[in-house]
Amino acid sequence: MNSNFNFTNFPMFETERFILRQALENDCHDLFDLYSDEQVTRYTPLTPFKSIDDAKDELNWYDTILREQTGFRWVIEDVETKKVIGTCGFLNYEKEHNRIEIGYDLHPSYWGKGVMKEALSCIISFAFLTMKINKIEAKVEPENQSSIRLLEKLNFSKEGVLRQHEFENGKYVDLAIFSILRREYQ
Repeated sequence: MNSNFNFTNFPMFETERFILRQALENDCHDLFDLYSDEQVTRYTPLTPFKSIDDAKDELNWYDTILREQTGFRWVIEDVETKKVIGTCGFLNYEKEHNRIEIGYDLHPSYWGKGVMKEALSCIISFAFLTMKINKIEAKVEPENQSSIRLLEKLNFSKEGVLRQHEFENGKYVDLAIFSILRREYQ
């Protein structure tokens, strides 16, 4: 277990096409654009955003999980356009078990272009090599085949299905559990 990791410095990453950084208040409009799209929120517990205040609430949640040391949420900024096109990060950090959950969202105009594989590769490396996490989990609705293919490309293994595990948007949903262990990453 790694008891020395702290959340004092928010890590930033640069890839060939993107910057992964801490969200800023002026990202609200891009986050509203992202999360007001029903295609983006379809497989999440979120309902499509109706106002900029919804985006501000989302930013507040990013700050909360960082302050509580239960996760990080990066915005994904396109280097060319300087627009925030998605988010990715960790939540539900269980320090005593050295386990964390990964999550991600991307604007539909960037789907199918390898954005998430590029972004998630950075943060997965950070989790295993810097945070010394032992296990990264992902919970995905079984109908979300694009997300499942992404996890498989990143060498996550399916552990099983949690039946009617969450009540989201007026209905119970199953969640497939995927994971990758540090020993499988190295």
